[in-house]
Amino acid sequence: MAPYGEKAKKYLGGFIDLSQGTPVDPTPKFIQDALANASNSPSYPLTAGSPQLKDAIRKWAISNLGATGEFDVLPVIGSKEFVALLPTFLQSKAVLYPKVAYPTYLVGALMASANAIPVEIDAKSWPVADLAWINSPSNPTGQVQSDSEILAAINWARENGSIVASDECYLSFSNQAKSILHIAAGNNQGVLAVHSLSKRSNLAGYRAAFVIGDSKLIDQIRQIRKHAGLMVPLPVQQAMIAALSDNDHAIEQAQRYEKRRTSLVSVLLEKGFTIEHSKAGLYIWCSKNEDCYKTVDWFADLGILVTPGSFYGSEKFIRIALTASDESINQVVERLKL
Repeated sequence: MAPYGEKAKKYLGGFIDLSQGTPVDPTPKFIQDALANASNSPSYPLTAGSPQLKDAIRKWAISNLGATGEFDVLPVIGSKEFVALLPTFLQSKAVLYPKVAYPTYLVGALMASANAIPVEIDAKSWPVADLAWINSPSNPTGQVQSDSEILAAINWARENGSIVASDECYLSFSNQAKSILHIAAGNNQGVLAVHSLSKRSNLAGYRAAFVIGDSKLIDQIRQIRKHAGLMVPLPVQQAMIAALSDNDHAIEQAQRYEKRRTSLVSVLLEKGFTIEHSKAGLYIWCSKNEDCYKTVDWFADLGILVTPGSFYGSEKFIRIALTASDESINQVVERLKL
């Protein structure tokens, strides 16, 4: 990516980075205040999370995800950390992950010396494995899996005595996507749902995330994390409680991203791009039906950096992040119209 970044930075109108999914909008003030007010924190935090945080996550999961039945919760130091380490925690020997996907699923399996197997969404075609990842809405494509597709993944886990982990970090940016906990309908055995406040609440710098699901699995993971020192700092836990107590700020943020998506999709279609999925999450997955690096270079000529699809398993698509200011998105639209 470095040569394309250098080329884009030479554009006289200024450099615009749409290659990274890192939030640029402010962290809500009431969440900042919760962090600051808890800054006198001399004691070690609980790996399991404070009782107040666990209660906040549980209530949020019930009201926002449709979680029912017996389940437990666990705060984690950002969802990426958990995705990377889960195969190690579970001592997995074989891990399934989507063919077009966030690369950390693969890297996490390799870190655990597990056999990493890319698979299609249809779980009926999956081989036997210890752990399977699903991701809805997807990074990078924005694809939302149907109820039947998620149920098939749950049934695969039941039939094989395996675990299915659902990365749901972009669920707040879709009206159609459902949590695996809703689809599980109270039977959460072998099921984990991973959530993050990085994009929902603009807390990427706080490293604030959590996992919900099978109580026995959560306990197994928690016991290992105690010895690994994987504890969410108490001020961050307090900020998480504040963030989970309010949905209005998350709705406002989702609306910002949707406006940016609408503007970019319109001009990309005018320029002849093919757009797949991209109705959820924080990215546009599109193609000019050419080598992805050629498209990346085309954008670099306009001072814009985007991500080649080869990073995610596709040679002809690119990923465009919506995590830029309204001003930057408007500038991109104007440049593409030229």
